Amino acid sequence: MSGEIPTDESSQEETATASAGSSAASEASDASADATTTEGTAGAEPFTYDGGSIAPGESANIRYGISETYLGDPVRIPVTIINGERPGPTVFLSAAAHGDELNGIEVVREVAHDWDHSKLHGTLVCLPVMNVPGFLAQERYLPIYDRDLNRSFPGRQGSTSARRMAHRIFTNFIEPCDVGVDFHTSTRGRTNMLHVRANMNDETVRRVAHAFSSNVIIGGEGPSGTLRREATEAGVPTITVEMGEAHRFQRRLIDRALTGVASVLAEFGCHRDSAVHWPGWRVVIDSDDEKTWLRADAGGIVDMKHGRGALVEDGEIICTITNPFKEEDDIVEVAAPFTGLIVGVLENPVVYPGNPLCHLVGLKHETRVALERERGTERSRSELR
Repeated sequence: MSGEIPTDESSQEETATASAGSSAASEASDASADATTTEGTAGAEPFTYDGGSIAPGESANIRYGISETYLGDPVRIPVTIINGERPGPTVFLSAAAHGDELNGIEVVREVAHDWDHSKLHGTLVCLPVMNVPGFLAQERYLPIYDRDLNRSFPGRQGSTSARRMAHRIFTNFIEPCDVGVDFHTSTRGRTNMLHVRANMNDETVRRVAHAFSSNVIIGGEGPSGTLRREATEAGVPTITVEMGEAHRFQRRLIDRALTGVASVLAEFGCHRDSAVHWPGWRVVIDSDDEKTWLRADAGGIVDMKHGRGALVEDGEIICTITNPFKEEDDIVEVAAPFTGLIVGVLENPVVYPGNPLCHLVGLKHETRVALERERGTERSRSELR
């Protein structure tokens, strides 16, 4: 790894009240400011990869070969590397491990090309499209035997095509880093509110997750082969950010994610002039008892009553499933098993039995109060416009 991570502990457990949030944000900002005085004495170092090196104070746009097509032409992924003049941690931002998940692409591109990094401490490694074959085909998986690139990390030489690609990406652009943020969306036909998935048992991962400042964090190490799990196990604390749906740019979610990236860079001392952001309220889901996927018990056409981010009460009807004739005797009602927040929800209104309908996470009373207060404020502001 190429730089020291400032050791301030601003990712303490916050309460769900707005006042506690303000205090936590203030402490985080103070801690990040203090990190400027504890920087190591060594100068900034080049970022090296197989085939090149980026000196401190320089940046480069690279098309890096990770495989070949059926015609023997190179498959290249775009990589932007920005190496600051000042020493600091190396942070990677990655997107489109699934080729049709587009929101994260714009987040990574804007950070790489639209932001001012003249005072950057450390290095940014920006990987806006990792699954280039899937992106070109606008498919989730690699169109080579439908392999899932995000189940193939850290990869291996001499293995399958997906693992060879993953190996090239991982060894050159992931392992040299100190911190990572990997962007995803829901699969086609569903949508997610912006939230973080992270192994909250890892102290530094927990710090990254809190710094990203999402309202919802879902704990867990993640499936084997996913970038965030394998990177974390390799010593690069990494989170996944889920946001929106496939096949589109969703500007509000992109802007919210950019706030999260700025907050992470502030937390780890990369952008010393920025502040760590507090989202106003937060829920951390650590156990399976606090979350559930509701699935269809009947096939049919779905009438969804609530969208992503909706707060639903215990017993409230979330959706109904009917046949083409809307016969009353055949209407299936799906109710919330507890009071909670809809994190992910069906967009495609047709289901087979067993298909997922929505992802529900529980809320404690104090978190719910903070959420309702925030939304009441937003409504008041909207009425004044």
